[in-house]
Amino acid sequence: MASTLPSPASPLKIGTRGSPLALAQAFETRRRLGAAFGLPDEAFEIVVIKTTGDAILDRPLKEIGGKGLFTREIEDDLLAGKIDIAVHSMKDMPTLQPEGLLLDTYLPREDVRDAFVSLGVARLADLAKGAVVGTSSLRRRAQLLNRRPDLQVVEFRGNVQTRLKKLADGVAIATFLAKAGLNRLAMTDVPHSAIEVDEMLPAVAQGAIGIERRANDSRVAEMLAAIHDTDTGHRLACERAFLLALDGSCETPIAGLAVLDGGRVHLRGEILRPDGTQRLFDAETATVEDGAAMGREVALRLRAKAPEGFFSWVS
Repeated sequence: MASTLPSPASPLKIGTRGSPLALAQAFETRRRLGAAFGLPDEAFEIVVIKTTGDAILDRPLKEIGGKGLFTREIEDDLLAGKIDIAVHSMKDMPTLQPEGLLLDTYLPREDVRDAFVSLGVARLADLAKGAVVGTSSLRRRAQLLNRRPDLQVVEFRGNVQTRLKKLADGVAIATFLAKAGLNRLAMTDVPHSAIEVDEMLPAVAQGAIGIERRANDSRVAEMLAAIHDTDTGHRLACERAFLLALDGSCETPIAGLAVLDGGRVHLRGEILRPDGTQRLFDAETATVEDGAAMGREVALRLRAKAPEGFFSWVS
């Protein structure tokens, strides 16, 4: 392995989106790989790839193709050999990868909670009747309207900095961000309060970073094995099996969270009508080895409970 390690003369190319958060995740990946193999930063090259999801900010994701918009161009470059690995926010990842690619390395998971962000309101519960809240997430929209149907919800896309500017400009009184993103950007001074998972169940895989590779690249596979977090892998195997069985995408309000307790994994999952008028919940516990099968079972039970047209979009 030593003779095939990357070097400043032949760096390992790390593909990523160009937002500050995406870059922070790529830098964390570089740092962990460097520490694991005693390599300098110069042994890695960060390659920024602009995705369709980054380029089109004036339309909801459901109108332009869903989760794959944040990954397609990066995966194309990975398959073409232009980069060696791709670093992703796992909550943005489709449940299936293109042929020839594997997603089997996860860094230790950050805080899974959503953050309520406002320049003038301390907590979600303090929002006035009829207040305007901005979010691009169908899950957050549905969860919010399920609890507070009096609120107005407007489209609010863009990276963390863009959304904060929209708040400052008065487009909305509040929005939501992933607590993990604020932590990774060292932006904990942004006015926010964490929303406990009992109040707002997070997106599947929220707070997790995944690293994708070519299936036939044994050198990279060996390097990534050194930084893989097993516990995060067990949790995401359960959550992503749950999402896959629901055929989940950015067009469907789905939430799910797996938590480990010794050798067992507990999954909570919910689906909502897009307008928030109905919420269905289920939960189960299984051994870690049976986590993925249990995730599928919880999803199938929820699907059986859902009436026809449950996910139909209501604007």
